[in-house]
Amino acid sequence: MRLRSGKHVRFFETALLLALCASLCAGTWAQGRQAALSRELVRLHVVAASDDAREQAVKLEVRDAVLAYLEPRLDAAADSTQAREIISGSLQGIAEAAAERAGGRGVTVTLARERFPLRCYDTFTLPAGEYDSLRVTLGAGKGHNWWCVVFPPLCTPAVSEAELSEAMSREGYAVITESEGYELRLRTLELWGELVEFINGHTADKG
Repeated sequence: MRLRSGKHVRFFETALLLALCASLCAGTWAQGRQAALSRELVRLHVVAASDDAREQAVKLEVRDAVLAYLEPRLDAAADSTQAREIISGSLQGIAEAAAERAGGRGVTVTLARERFPLRCYDTFTLPAGEYDSLRVTLGAGKGHNWWCVVFPPLCTPAVSEAELSEAMSREGYAVITESEGYELRLRTLELWGELVEFINGHTADKG
């Protein structure tokens, strides 16, 4: 009985080790795909002052003002690097455009790396992960968010596949539109990101 028990334990340890190796490989692969995709995009993140109905309506008005301000300027951007440069040099103008629709509320505008959750749109899905983000915060910034992609210009409810294909590299387009096994791979990436955040937070707590 002891011999059989020992074999069972070794089998379980081996299976666990193999599962861990497979998880690490999948996580590394998925993280690499998301990192490559993030280099092609600049996200837009508008945060309302609160969840009050009026504040949420103002959030959408500010969103429209920011997009209207940026659209003609980003037309000159050939890639995401140029788009970041244009946005970085336009932060004051973006803040002023937002303030015109903010009704006296404080407006804070930044361009930085942010972590985004998995987001599903009509014709594409963006994996969770870190992206360059134009963040517009209204007032105390305690309300619900509004997310989209400001470059390439994908801030519409239903972007056509042709528009997506034209705006992105072949690899980036494949990442966000693949259907076979795609949801599983995105979930793998999301879980991997959560695991990395947990490990980093645990390490920081110990330090």
